[in-house]
Amino acid sequence: MEVFIAIVAILAGVIGILGSILPALPGPPLTWVGMLLLYFWGGTNGDGEPMSLTILLVMLGVTIAVSIIDYIVPMYLTKATGGTKYASWGAMIGLVIGTFIVPPIGMIVGSFLGAFLMELFYANKSSEDALKSAAGSFLGFVVGTGLKIIACGVMMYYIIVYI
Repeated sequence: MEVFIAIVAILAGVIGILGSILPALPGPPLTWVGMLLLYFWGGTNGDGEPMSLTILLVMLGVTIAVSIIDYIVPMYLTKATGGTKYASWGAMIGLVIGTFIVPPIGMIVGSFLGAFLMELFYANKSSEDALKSAAGSFLGFVVGTGLKIIACGVMMYYIIVYI
């Protein structure tokens, strides 16, 4: 049973890291579930010490904070660069389409192009303003994704240590 739990915890961590990039998967919560499994089923580090409740709760706080920030930062940076809701929607649509074309490059280009085209055609902005809005939307996506990857990486470290 311990081997099964270890495998499931690692899978949750890996899928969580992938979920930090892919829009359909909740990255940090999945990785945290891997830590939770090890906590309840007696994962220990190299010295035989079990995972502390403090580590688990701190990582839960990080998971909640990063998940909230991931929604706030892109909206803030889009608005800060003069973007509208169309840029945010375009970035998300472009990200999803880009996922199927050439991931991860398609996701990055798709996010940027989606925001740009939506601002250009639906918000009736000049190409210069649309470009600025798209850059803000794209930067928000990069910051949010980066924070999720870092959080999942730290949690994956704990999963590996406590197997």
